[in-house]
Amino acid sequence: MKRKFSDRIGPAISIVSLAIIAMIYGTVSTWWNWFPAPQIGLAHRTVKEVAENWKNDIGLEPTRHLVKPVGGEPDPERGLSGKPEGSSAGGYTLIAGLNETQDGPFHTVRLYDGAGQEVHRWPVHYDLYDTERKPQNVMLHGMEVFEDGSLALTFDGGQAITRIDACGQPIWTQNDRFHHSINRDGEGRLVTLRDDDIVRLDENTGETLSSVSLRAEMVEGENIEQKAMLEIRTRTPENAEEEVTYLGDPFHPNDAEPLRAEMADAFPMFEPGDVLLSLRELNMISVVDPETGRVKWWHYGPWFKQHDPDFQPDGRITVYDNATGSGASRILSIRPGEEEVETLFTGSDELPFYSWRRGKHQVLPDGHILLTEAEGGRVLEVTPDGKLDWERHMTWAPEQNVIVTEARYVPEDFFENGMPSCASDGDS
Repeated sequence: MKRKFSDRIGPAISIVSLAIIAMIYGTVSTWWNWFPAPQIGLAHRTVKEVAENWKNDIGLEPTRHLVKPVGGEPDPERGLSGKPEGSSAGGYTLIAGLNETQDGPFHTVRLYDGAGQEVHRWPVHYDLYDTERKPQNVMLHGMEVFEDGSLALTFDGGQAITRIDACGQPIWTQNDRFHHSINRDGEGRLVTLRDDDIVRLDENTGETLSSVSLRAEMVEGENIEQKAMLEIRTRTPENAEEEVTYLGDPFHPNDAEPLRAEMADAFPMFEPGDVLLSLRELNMISVVDPETGRVKWWHYGPWFKQHDPDFQPDGRITVYDNATGSGASRILSIRPGEEEVETLFTGSDELPFYSWRRGKHQVLPDGHILLTEAEGGRVLEVTPDGKLDWERHMTWAPEQNVIVTEARYVPEDFFENGMPSCASDGDS
């Protein structure tokens, strides 16, 4: 018997209604980050990342560590161009990153003399410091150098901070989620980051001496203004019963630099040992008491997604402004207590300079600036008037460089026993 029209249309209406409800819920769940929007987003990102980096993860090609040079078509013959003329001509430059030959350790730190010649190489065997993660899935990031030729290192995505000798053998290792920068305080301590904590370690043993928690002590402290400032990246509850929650990675601390005693007179607002902290996701730099977590000074922008703020001997703080999305990174400076921000150097069409994430800088004794263009795989030195002194592309292939996470200048007499050396040439 032929079914009535009303009987036939009923299931169709139900299907259409369910489709409309699903569409509305899908839209609203995306707006408000309800289930399953976060799970779908995570799955999509995971599939995309695996598709792009499967060669890296099985050890065929280090795709997670390769980048395209900044600015136009890359020159297949690129490498070192120009010649150090300023302070760096009379010292050494260390460059940390991927071992470009992949013959031996995955990571390495190279040492170049004032003429630009490689004179030593520290092999970085990550599997000696952490047996849980593969070297190709961590990023050598923080680097600090000692007068005896040893290095302290941290690894993004890894689980170790270590101090190695000139041959790459560990002197000490501590396993935890250390990341980004390492800085010496001149008093026998290393200052670094562990998750959202500022941590001070004994530089000779790696023992944790003290720590202050960004979330537990700095946010939850008694200073209401400080608490409000740090709680910007939170999600508004949907009703009175819900708790306030943080957005993902709400702070992203990426540098913690102590004020050394010899610079303290230039910063009367602060005390020796106070820590200059960079919070990338807040576009904020601040100076913090590492014992109490009290923020003594802070400034938002104009930097955007910044890295590597540094105390300078003349009382300025300089900042590596990634200016993510702009195509041109900058080096800015500010004096605590003043509002004026000065541009010391910026990328341009004539001299491209851009790293959308990561990056380091060092103001040299003669006013030149040593720049680490991490996401371009290049180190360059510029003069105070913005001219290129020299540059070095860390080349992997005709159209690819390797990510460079830090370059560091040290004077010619820095190493107490002469230039570092290893009986096995440092490449074991």
